[in-house]
Amino acid sequence: MRKRYVVYGLLFSLTAINYIDRMALAIAPHQITTEFNISPFMLGLLLSSFLWLYLFALIPMGMLVDRYGTRLVNAWGISVWSFATLLSAASGGFLSMLVTRLMMGVGESTSYPAGGRVLREWVPARERGMATSLFHAGSLIGPAIAALGLSIIVNSYGWRSAFVLAAAIGFVWLAAWLIWFRQPEKASWLSDEERELILSTRDTATVAHNPDLPRLGLKTLLRSKTLWAITFTHGCAVYTTYLFLTWLPSYLQAEKGLTLLKSGLYTAIPYLGAALLGIVIGTLGDRIMAGKSLGDGQRRVVVAACLLMSTLIFFVPFLDDIRLILAVFSLSLTGCTAAVAANLSLINDLIPSKEDSGTAIAVISTGGNFFGICAPIVTGYVISITNLYQ
Repeated sequence: MRKRYVVYGLLFSLTAINYIDRMALAIAPHQITTEFNISPFMLGLLLSSFLWLYLFALIPMGMLVDRYGTRLVNAWGISVWSFATLLSAASGGFLSMLVTRLMMGVGESTSYPAGGRVLREWVPARERGMATSLFHAGSLIGPAIAALGLSIIVNSYGWRSAFVLAAAIGFVWLAAWLIWFRQPEKASWLSDEERELILSTRDTATVAHNPDLPRLGLKTLLRSKTLWAITFTHGCAVYTTYLFLTWLPSYLQAEKGLTLLKSGLYTAIPYLGAALLGIVIGTLGDRIMAGKSLGDGQRRVVVAACLLMSTLIFFVPFLDDIRLILAVFSLSLTGCTAAVAANLSLINDLIPSKEDSGTAIAVISTGGNFFGICAPIVTGYVISITNLYQ
C-alpha cells in the first residue's frame, strides 16, 4: 500500500548523490590547494563555481521539467553531472577543475525542480511535509557520507579517487531511475488502490475543488509577491547551508586542529543529526497542519520557526567545547534544512497547477542560490584577510 515510498527513496538518494558530488572538493582542501598551488580565496571560487551556471540554469531547467517531464530531465541531469564529476578526477589545475565544476552545476540544476514536481505528482498532500523533508534530507546524508566515506578514500588513495567513486554512484542511480520511475498513472508496479489514493489526494482542497485551473507560466509567477517572499526566506536558509557545506571541514581542521579523518567524522555528526531531526520536523509539521487549509499558506509558520532555530549558529564563536559546538551546528543546520523543505512543501501547497511546479520551485531555488553563491566566496575572502574563522 506504500509502494510510493520507492519514489521517495529515489528522490532521497538523488539529492544525496547530488551533495556527495558537491562535497567531494571540500573534503580535501589542503591536498588540492597544495597540488594546484592556489590560495584560500581561489579555493573559495572553486567551491562556489558549480553554483555559477547552476544558478542561471535553474529556471530554464524548471521550464523544461514542466514541458518534458521529470523522468527525462532527471536522467539527463544526473548523466551530465556524473560525467563532469568523473572529469574532475582528471583535473590538472585551477582552470580545468573550474570547467568541470561549471559543467557539474548545469547538470545538478535539474534535481530540485524535477524532484519538487515529482513530489507534487506522487505525494498525498497530507504527507507532503514528511516526503519533502525526506527528499531534502539527502542533501544532509550526502555530505555525511562524503565526510566519512570520501575522507577514508582520500586518505588511502588520494583526492582524485573520491571523484571517480562519486561519479560511479551517480551512474548506478541513473540505471535504477530509468528502470523503475514512471508517473503514478503509468507505474505498473503500483496497486490500483494506492494509485487512486495518490491521484485523489495529491492536491490541496482548494486545487481539488478547481481541477481545471489553468497553468500560470513564468511571467505570472514572477508577479507574485508571495513567491518573492518565499524566495527571500529560502535564500536565508540556503546561505547558511552552503556555509556548512563548503567550509565546515576546513574550519574543523584549521581552527580545532583535527586530522582529515577526524574532521570527516565530526563533519558528519551535524549532517546526520540534522537529517533525522529534519524528517521529524517535517512529519510534525504535517500533523500540525492537519485540518488546516494548506492552500492558504499555513505552512509558513513552520518555515518561520525553522529559520529561528537556524540562528543558533551565532553562539559558536563563544564556545570552546567541541561537543557543544557540534550540538549547536546540528541544531542550526536542522533549522536550515527544515526551512528549505518546508518552503518546497509550501510552494506545492500554493501552486494551483502541478504543471507550474517545476518552474515555481526553480524560481525560489534561483533566488535562494543567489544567497548561497556568496557564502563560500565571502567566507574565503574573510579568512584570507583575517586568518580567522570566527
